Amino acid sequence: MSVAPKPDDDSSGSRLSWVLLAANVFGSIAYVFAARHSWVIPEERGLQNQAGEPIVWAVAALPFYSTFFVVNVSWGAYICLKKRWRSGYLWLLSAVGWIAAICVDFTHH
Repeated sequence: MSVAPKPDDDSSGSRLSWVLLAANVFGSIAYVFAARHSWVIPEERGLQNQAGEPIVWAVAALPFYSTFFVVNVSWGAYICLKKRWRSGYLWLLSAVGWIAAICVDFTHH
């Protein structure tokens, strides 16, 4: 007699969550490295910002941010629809990583 596994016990779903968490770690680090090109030069802090900095940020960093935003919203919807609450912990951990990356970026503008 076989017992069907609970949704949280599915190892393939768990592996996917770990892969998505790893992708988010690498993506948030890549975001910070891409965004650093638009940071203020320390010697020029407090002076008038260059007009092109937002464009440089949008070209370099926005693709990382927007891609992972779509991936993470989809991942969160999947967790809610399939009721894989244990995967939600990894999803929240990836959100903390992205918040940290965005804070690092915004403190340098």
